[in-house]
Formats: sequence, structure tokens, C-alpha cells
Amino acid sequence: MTTLQSVPALGTHPASGSLPSRAETREQLSKATYDLLVIGGGILGISTAWHAAQSGLRVALVDAGDFAGATSSASSKLLHGGLRYLQTGAVKLVAENHFERRAVSRQVAPHLANPLTFYLPVYKGGPHGAAKLGAGVFAYSALSAFGDGVGHLLSPAKAAQDVPELRTDNLKAVAVYGDDQMNDARMALMTVRAAVDAGATVLNHAEVTGLRFTRGRVTGAELKDRTSGDEFGVTARLVLNATGPWVDHLRKMEDPNAAPSIRLSKGAHLVLKRTSPWKAALATPIDKYRITFALPWEDMLLLGTTDEEYEGDPGQVEVTEKDTAQILDEAAFSIRDQQLSRDLITYAFAGLRVLPGGPGDTSKAKRETVVTEGRGGMLSVAGGKWTTFRHIGRTVMKKLEQLPGHPLGEDYEPVSALPKRLPLPGIANPNAVAHRLLVDGPAPGPRMAADTAKHLATHYGSLSFEIARMANENPELARRIHPDAPEIWAQVAYARDHEWAETADDVLRRRTTLTIRGLATDEVRAGVESMLRK
Repeated sequence: MTTLQSVPALGTHPASGSLPSRAETREQLSKATYDLLVIGGGILGISTAWHAAQSGLRVALVDAGDFAGATSSASSKLLHGGLRYLQTGAVKLVAENHFERRAVSRQVAPHLANPLTFYLPVYKGGPHGAAKLGAGVFAYSALSAFGDGVGHLLSPAKAAQDVPELRTDNLKAVAVYGDDQMNDARMALMTVRAAVDAGATVLNHAEVTGLRFTRGRVTGAELKDRTSGDEFGVTARLVLNATGPWVDHLRKMEDPNAAPSIRLSKGAHLVLKRTSPWKAALATPIDKYRITFALPWEDMLLLGTTDEEYEGDPGQVEVTEKDTAQILDEAAFSIRDQQLSRDLITYAFAGLRVLPGGPGDTSKAKRETVVTEGRGGMLSVAGGKWTTFRHIGRTVMKKLEQLPGHPLGEDYEPVSALPKRLPLPGIANPNAVAHRLLVDGPAPGPRMAADTAKHLATHYGSLSFEIARMANENPELARRIHPDAPEIWAQVAYARDHEWAETADDVLRRRTTLTIRGLATDEVRAGVESMLRK
């Protein structure tokens, strides 16, 4: 394997239009009085901040870690209607999910989402019959107004052509349907950028150490910058607790006697190198309620997920040997052994679903959003799913609108008055962007590689041209970070200057795909850390 070259010596100074420094942001947060302070930079908090800023509120958003640093970057990477919900008769929910999925993938972020065909194999002795699943995928596609084609049954031979690793022993039929896929961390970062473009002030790696109270009401928070150790505070008329798995921890800061409101379910995933190209994903029924996915994603194969109750420290969630064995065993129902070798695993990750408190199997629990108000007036939001992130942001804002005393102020524009499908930054046709990147490359000099152009177009949209400009001005930034990945050094400089990257993991895990590809070597990590310090 080619060794990593030296880190580019140029590109050390932030470009024009770069973000304010952390010190400047801390000063701004500490001096202003905000209409809304959102604590938690997962997708629920980010979406709410985006909609609140669009509605004219003065918004601050903070997170103890990185944006989308926990649950929101540990999903199955899907925007989907929820085929399994038809099993419980939740027809209206599936239709609503489809509406949101289509809005995101067609109008809001077509540069960050892409359609994906799913094959649902029906094996002899499996939990569902071919007729039932055939009717199910037809109904599923009907609820999407057949926007992804008509759900139907396919012959095992045809399915095996598209998914060469499909296990065909005792395979009776294959049901076909359509959904969408995305890179969750990139979608979250673009939503943060949209919130900032609308006027929000944001800071990651800023931990809440306490809440501020005025006459018994929560009116802000005390924070500590984890990168510098500086302590500061933020004052706000309303505070939203959107800390995901930590939501009850913050609720106890407001009220030490607050009863638990949620329970947690762990979902683990594996990322593997592919042994052959996949033209479709597999969704294999494990039992009456659960499905295991095998998804072609970022030139790799994503397997999962698990679903079991979790009672430990949310910050310590990890993939165990039991999780790995379960995922591989369940994948083996429909995938040939050669694709499931442990030697092919490049990365494993786990996240926590936030579910409403209560008894019962977590795999059967509703993935619903719960908004509660504490005794100090702090609102807490928990639950939900990626597909409906826009809807959740609007739901929280409508809840704020209903609070007594009109706390949002006279300049507030009701969320219902906003455009229905606000696009995220960079919106563009990714194929057109990739084409332009290839034909508009520097001359003289090497053209941008096709895989790099495609990667930039599908992760940044039209913002790719800003990265290409940096690479054109400094050829060293046009070099690959690792020879086996499409990313270039200009992306690291861009993440530092425009995307709030503070640590190597911020870059390697969430702003590029180097970690999930198993390419975040010590040499790569050292090079990224060096560039972040410049």
C-alpha cells in the first residue's frame, strides 16, 4: 500500500468567509440574550434550531461533543417509510414517513440522499410468505404514491444477478420496494449550516455544567469549552433540552426529583469491505417484527441492526462481541459466507434509540417523539427518527408557540408560515456537480479523479466547488488523504474552516468516510491533527 505523504504545507490560514473563532463565539454567546437556547446538537436539536432561526428567533445551539457526534451519526443511514410498521397497522404513520422521505430526498437535500432498491428475500420456513410480502410491498409503494415504482415480486435468479452474494438455497421469491439512503453525519452538518445561515450561533464541544434560573424558571446554562477549558454562560428566555440519551440527566439539573421519562435501546452496526458490487440492498425478516439490513453504502457494506434495552452510561455504548456475532449470524440468513468473513470488517459502531418510558420489548416500541415541560419551564424533546427530522423541528416549534404568555416575541413568524420545503445548503443535482468538477479541473495539471468528484458531489453538493477551488489554488490540497479513499486534503482544511471540526475524530468519523473505511491509520490521524492546528 502506498504510504501517506506529508501533510500539505499550504492552506494553513482560514479562507475568507470562514467561521468565527471559538473565542469569538464564546464571547458572542455570553454577551447576548437569546430567545431560544438549544442544548444538544443531534438532529432533533439541529432541526429545531434551523426552524427557530428561520422563524426569526435569536437562537443558540450547543453540544457537549460534536454535532451529530452520538446517536445521530450511528443510524442505519436510511430515509424510509418504515415497512415493518405496516405489520402493526400503522398505515397513516407510513404515509407520513413517505411524505417526509420524499420531501428530503427530492426537494430539501437531493445532493445528500439517493434512492435505493430493496430486496426482501422470502425463504422456505421464513416468518412471512411470498403472497403476504408481495401484498405488503405493493401497499408500501402505494402509500408513497408509487413514486419509487410499484412494489412487486422478483425471481430469485434475477435478484442474484443484482446481489451476487445473495443466498439462494430455499429462496422462494424476492419482494422489491424502494426507499432512500444518506450519510447521516453529512446531513446533520448541512442542517447546522442552514441554521447558521438563518442566524443561529452554534458551538460544539461545549458541555453544560449547570442551568441558570430566574425566579424558578430555567433561563440559560453554564458551559465549559472542552477544547480550551474556558467557562462561560448563555442566557435565554427559553431552553430546549434535546440531548438524546442524556435527556433525563439534564432534566434532573432542572428538577432533582424528575422521574425517568425514557428508556434506551442499543443498535449496533458493522461495516465491511464488499467482495462484489451490489445493485440493491437486502432487508431480511428475522422474525415477525425485526428486519436485518445489508446496505451498499459509501462503497462498503453496512450490516445491522440490533435492538436491545440499554441501561449503562450513554457515553460508553460500544459494539460487543455478542453484537458482532448476532449481526453476522442474522446476515447469514440471506448472504453467502464469503461476504461475512470477519477479516472484511473495517468498522463497528453503536448508537442509542431514545424510546418513551414503559415496559415491553424495545423492538416493538413506537419510534415516537415526546415533548415534555419541566417544573422550571425547560422543554425536553426525545425520540423520533431521521426520516422525520424536519417534521420534528416543526412540532417542537408549534409546542413553543402554544406556551402561555407568547414567549417567542412579536417578531416571531409562525413555523406554519415558513416555506414547506426549505432546501439545505449545497442543493444541486449531484450528477451535474460531479460532471462540472471533472471538466472544469485545473489546466495544466491533473484532472480530479472521477471517484473524488462523485464523492464531493454527493457529500457537499454545489459546495464542492469551494473545495475544488482550494485544491486548484494549492495542488497539495488536491492530494488524497489515503490512497484507498476518494477524500482529498482540501476537505480537511474545509472542515476546519467551515464545518466546526475541532478534533481528528470530527474529521475522520463524521466529515469524511476514512474511519468507516478502516483507513484512519495513525499516520492519517497525525496528518489531520497537524492540519487542524494550523
